[in-house]
Amino acid sequence: MKRVEANDANSICMLANSYHHGVNGLQRDEERAIELYARAADLGHSGSHYQLGVIYHEGGDMKKAKFHYEAAAMAGHEVARNTLRYIEFHSGNMERALKHTMIAASCGNYFAMHSVIISFEEGGVSRESIDSTLTAYNNSCAEMRSEARDNYIITRVRTRPM
Repeated sequence: MKRVEANDANSICMLANSYHHGVNGLQRDEERAIELYARAADLGHSGSHYQLGVIYHEGGDMKKAKFHYEAAAMAGHEVARNTLRYIEFHSGNMERALKHTMIAASCGNYFAMHSVIISFEEGGVSRESIDSTLTAYNNSCAEMRSEARDNYIITRVRTRPM
């Protein structure tokens, strides 16, 4: 609570999560969770923007949901970027969906890179675009490489249907 009072965005988000899910001795209080997520988001916490996006998405307010997903994605939140990809895809905006996919791939997201390759094979992505995305993907992966991450990716690839 001292960290919350000191405006620590991560602590505020953790408290919001506790209210949102009714855990850690707190009653479920969605209104309080939204207030706290908004406070943390105002402090630049990308995870709080993402959580607000989820809440508004589930509540049917797509305008607010997209705003928060976009803020989270622009701050590097990969799950938010992937969520935007699906929203745009299901809205029929294939160009924006592909753009989100290519950004996610450039950040080292394996599944997004796989989708870009499929789009290339189907003629939806130029040779120049796939080359630059693949270079960025490889650079990003090299920066993040660790044995634990490699094992995680191998496990996910084996268990995820394509």
